[in-house]
Amino acid sequence: MLISRSTTSARSPWAALPVLMAGTFMIVLDFFIVNVALPSMQSGLHAGSTAIEWVVAGYGLTFSTFLITGGRLGDQIGRRRVFSFGLALFAVASAACGLAPTAGVLIAARLVQGAAGALISPTVLSIIGVTYTGPDRVRALSIYGTVMGVAAAGGQLIGGLLVEANPAGLGWRSVFLINLPVAAVALAACRSAVPESRAEGARRMDVTGAVLVTLALTAIVLPLLEGRQDGWPAWTIATLASAPVLLGVVALHQSRLGRAGGAPLVDTELFRVRAFSTGLATQLGLWCGQASFFLVLALYLQQGRGLDAMQAGLVFTILAGSYLLASLRAPALTLRYGRTLIGAGAVTLAAGHLSLLVAVAANGTKGPIVALVPGLLLVGAGMGLCITPLTSTVLSSASPARVGAVSGSLSTMQQVGNSLGVAITGMIFFGAASHGYAHAFSLSLIELGALLLGVAALSRLMPGRAASVPAPVAAVSGEKGYSLR
Repeated sequence: MLISRSTTSARSPWAALPVLMAGTFMIVLDFFIVNVALPSMQSGLHAGSTAIEWVVAGYGLTFSTFLITGGRLGDQIGRRRVFSFGLALFAVASAACGLAPTAGVLIAARLVQGAAGALISPTVLSIIGVTYTGPDRVRALSIYGTVMGVAAAGGQLIGGLLVEANPAGLGWRSVFLINLPVAAVALAACRSAVPESRAEGARRMDVTGAVLVTLALTAIVLPLLEGRQDGWPAWTIATLASAPVLLGVVALHQSRLGRAGGAPLVDTELFRVRAFSTGLATQLGLWCGQASFFLVLALYLQQGRGLDAMQAGLVFTILAGSYLLASLRAPALTLRYGRTLIGAGAVTLAAGHLSLLVAVAANGTKGPIVALVPGLLLVGAGMGLCITPLTSTVLSSASPARVGAVSGSLSTMQQVGNSLGVAITGMIFFGAASHGYAHAFSLSLIELGALLLGVAALSRLMPGRAASVPAPVAAVSGEKGYSLR
């Protein structure tokens, strides 16, 4: 049986959390900070709408592709080591983004950024999983969820301030270069603050599985991004049609490798556990509506209403504020209500989209911004009531031996959701933009609201409450890393 071995730091275990949260804040921020910078980025690089979608979705694509691999690498060669390398690579890719002379170079650098983020994200969750236990783990995960949400919602304001401040004449480039000092400070503190840990007896990496997953995800996202602008040529239809086949091959390969005693990227036995399987499906649905909503809201505010980057960022602070307040209450509510809180959060999110839809229907791209406030408050609160409870419910049942695989799977679904959401909602938004930004935004809100009602329904299939103590280990529970009860 795999067990997790850690070399603890002389400092308090809580000394590691600021370093881990710096990495988390940076990689989440970079998914969202670009939104308010997109118009100036588009004009500065003479880029089309598809290139702009790639700047957002490309980051999520490579992020999702390498996440499970990143988690497994941490289990195998050391989580702190992989985390540190990810920070360094992310800094280099950020510099390349900030200096990019063309849209093509920017997209390529964003792909590398996503791969670096995939090394950071699962190792953060794994280190939390093996460093903290019981209520401390719930507390650390709650801080993690709060940091993620603040970075996602606050990223728009930070991006707007940077673009408008135009430091050293850098304009939109500063939204990437701001990562360099953050990464440098985190790297300097990492060795002394973060304990090293790995899974003993970790087996060989499943390279074939990683390649198959990459092909399957690319077969979904690539045609969705390129098809609309190119008029859906035959290759896009054929590529989309191949995606289910590739996913089936992935599942077959993972199952066979597991039965043969190998080390598949995802232990298919985990799908027998309701907390894992329904948790992944709920995670996918939830995050399909996050990055995509921020993208279309930013475009509606700037290109539809004519707000500048800073004004748009200030509008996002309404959402960020309610998110922060809700997320502070989420830990206690999670222990009390469990999956019910996830469903309530999803319904609150859907209600926020409905409120925004009513406001946009009444005012179009005119009228007072205050009409959007009720919807933004509900969206932020809904996010705060969903993100932490969902993560805690799925991870709380995982033993240290499987926390790397489970956290990698969770983070993968998050980033797959972000990429798919941007591709699908972007297809709806840009396809309708010729009829006006209010119309395009309204259609996007309808799609996102329906999606979140589906998330609420899925959440009812999850276990009733998140555990506040570590789950029984495999020898007691009868299953690798999860209790079957």
